Amino acid sequence: MPPKRSLSPDHSCPPPKIYTSSAITDRASRFLAIYSPTLTAQQLQSTPSLNSATHRITASRIPSTQRLLAPSQQPLYTSTHDDDGEKYGGKAVLSVLLDLNITGSVVVARWYGGVMLGPVRFDHIKKCAREAASNYRDSPEQQRVKKIRIDKDDQKRRKDLIRVLPERDQSISVLRGLLNEKQSTPSPSPNAESKASPAKLPEYSKLPLKTLENLERARDATIGWILAQIEKAEVAQKTTSAAG
Repeated sequence: MPPKRSLSPDHSCPPPKIYTSSAITDRASRFLAIYSPTLTAQQLQSTPSLNSATHRITASRIPSTQRLLAPSQQPLYTSTHDDDGEKYGGKAVLSVLLDLNITGSVVVARWYGGVMLGPVRFDHIKKCAREAASNYRDSPEQQRVKKIRIDKDDQKRRKDLIRVLPERDQSISVLRGLLNEKQSTPSPSPNAESKASPAKLPEYSKLPLKTLENLERARDATIGWILAQIEKAEVAQKTTSAAG
């Protein structure tokens, strides 16, 4: 029977990219961090270049599989950490992921040089972890992903404003009429009313997002001012009624 042919490795998918920090050396101890958005902490821990390290401190933060009760609820995450003999080291690494609000796994390797460093070792651990994770966050690939996400959010925001601003205009019109009634402002004569042309509203669909946001703030300020004037007019009416 002829020997079985060994399966050739699958090169169709490139290996996951690992992001590395600069090394920090302090009194013969050496620190280095690696980060991956997709690999588990255990997979990173087994990276051959870290096999000789005295400690391979890990932390991971991944989206939780638990379903949200409401779409508006903040996303949930599952976080883990492992000191690997460096007491409190795992918590220090995890604090970096939380501070950066980033998901993925990071391993900080320490090669012990024979001299105890004291609390400064945690500064080295966190600095390496931050640099490795930031190298991923600031990479051109992630900047492109971020830009696509921002553009998508801007499009949704713009669509919402195009819908909301005419509603604000209608509210302002109604509130102004109510304010006129409260202040007993006489209505214009029929002839003057027939000659007056209605205020022309902007074509919101043709305006950029920044202008729409400025208009929303202006409309909200106008509504707030009119409501305050209505309240003053109502107080004045009560005072006049009490005096009478």
